Amino acid sequence: MNDIALDLPALRLNERQGQLLEMLRREGICSISGLADALQVSTETLRRDIRLLAAKGLVVKSHGNVHWPDRRDDQPLQRRLSANMAAKRLIAATAAREISDGESLLIDTGSTNIYVAEALRGHRDLTAITNSAPIAQQLTQSSGNRVFLAGGEMRADDNASFGPVTLAFIEQFNARTAIISAAALSADGGLMDNHLCEAEVCRALIAHAERVIVVSDHTKFTARALITACPFSDIDLLVTDAEPPETVARELEAADVQILIAK
Repeated sequence: MNDIALDLPALRLNERQGQLLEMLRREGICSISGLADALQVSTETLRRDIRLLAAKGLVVKSHGNVHWPDRRDDQPLQRRLSANMAAKRLIAATAAREISDGESLLIDTGSTNIYVAEALRGHRDLTAITNSAPIAQQLTQSSGNRVFLAGGEMRADDNASFGPVTLAFIEQFNARTAIISAAALSADGGLMDNHLCEAEVCRALIAHAERVIVVSDHTKFTARALITACPFSDIDLLVTDAEPPETVARELEAADVQILIAK
């Protein structure tokens, strides 16, 4: 649990505040007195931490308690798949056209990437590495594909694996293209995820790919997320369904990211 704070420099949090967030993420709701006891600090100190985190939109305060925000991207996979389905399918089809037969791919988990895997079923002889069992299942149905599914701790929500074993597996490969999903795309934070484990996988895929394609619908331009997974400068192509807001567009342009609007 201590590691999460040390890996959140973009949030400018200390170790105690990172521990607080991780405890809250696991429990959903905690009492202020209970958190103070667990972290071995006074309630006054804890309340200062909570005010700071609430100002950043990372927690929600209520009388005597603090809540983990009800984030859209923390909802069960089936609900995420149904949200903006038409846009996600359009984005997926557009991204699939950027991939050639015989190409090697690194693909992370996410509802849009499941649609990407579905759109790639007409491709042949792909070599794909993923931490998502649903994505691996989609890609094994095409002719001549080789699919490598990373081991590790499996998450019940989306049947995706995370952790040291997953990262070690990914690091064995070098691929032409990484296809990455996002919880949010922020002018201040870059590509963001809600969980440290997701950000770790994102960074590993980027480090082992020649080019990086991000697939993200327009709702991610105004979404809030917890952790910066990568700066925009790590991205080569963003496939989305609408023009980004001016602030985001300006940062993408400065980072030399190509934007492809799905039609």
